[in-house]
Amino acid sequence: MTATDLPFPGLTGVPTRGDDELLTGKDFTSDQEVRWCPGCGDYAVLKAVQGFLPDLGLRRENIVFVSGIGCSSRFPYYLDTYGMHSIHGRAPAIATGIATTREDLSVWVVTGDGDALSIGGNHLIHAMRRNVNMTILLFNNRIYGLTKGQYSPTSEPGKVTKSTPVGSVDHPFNPVSLALGAEATFVARTVDSDRKHLTSVLEAAAAHRGTSLVEIYQNCPIFNDNAFEAIKNPDTKADAIIPLVHGELIRFGVDGAKGIARDETTGGVRVTSGDDPGVLVHDAHADDPTTAFALSRLTDAGVLHQSPIGIFRQVERATYDDDARQQLVTAEQGEGDPQEALAALISGPDTWTVV
Repeated sequence: MTATDLPFPGLTGVPTRGDDELLTGKDFTSDQEVRWCPGCGDYAVLKAVQGFLPDLGLRRENIVFVSGIGCSSRFPYYLDTYGMHSIHGRAPAIATGIATTREDLSVWVVTGDGDALSIGGNHLIHAMRRNVNMTILLFNNRIYGLTKGQYSPTSEPGKVTKSTPVGSVDHPFNPVSLALGAEATFVARTVDSDRKHLTSVLEAAAAHRGTSLVEIYQNCPIFNDNAFEAIKNPDTKADAIIPLVHGELIRFGVDGAKGIARDETTGGVRVTSGDDPGVLVHDAHADDPTTAFALSRLTDAGVLHQSPIGIFRQVERATYDDDARQQLVTAEQGEGDPQEALAALISGPDTWTVV
């Protein structure tokens, strides 16, 4: 069996296991005690990932999870794969090195809204810009949980926390908008409590060749409980969740009573009646990210009254690590001795002596 036999072209080059090596979620569960607060959404995400990994058809030694710092970054301890609990905000940089030098590995990054979007913001946007072969799971609970409840880059304006006792004056990031602005080739959003949707998004992210960014709304019951109440409450979620399914009309609300249409005045999108002939058909494969970005702006920066959920963008583009490896092959096949070329560079005219 090869990677091309599987529905995961994003893993081309990663050795697969044989048909006689069947694995289950238990095989991807480590012997470490899972230590998150009771009720934390991280438990649900962990179970979904452990249950999904066997479907990749890969050996455990060909999978690596890299995390930064934060509650979500304990993830590698709880998976029986290779993993690295790395540096605050630098997981995408470390994962870039792994993905570039080791084509035989499936590389995943687990990070949080504070880890990825504050100290790690620069590393995150450049990983997406470069389109490195990795899948980034961004757990967004809109708070700093590990350090006990400070406001984060995704906290709403006016948020009262230990570090903002009279309310935050910051304007928050919209992670999906940020990813689309960096022209990431795969951008999606899902919810910790929706196991079926979460798993389907993970499958699509793994199938993608390039950088996949998956924002996961994840509840922190201790320091930011009910941050996503509108999209989780059975009484309100029909009006709050805007499902995005490629090739289908963007309708939501009870019985699809509402829809999303183009706003000719602003150039963005607007909420309209579900039977409006102008309701958009979602096109996640559009090369131009303009409409996907407009959809991402439907998410309220304050209390999340409505939020598109699903795959915003899924397009193909050359990847950084594939191109970097090809450059090495081309150089090795070229004329001349690389060692001689290096010696000539060092001893050439573009050198200086420092005394």
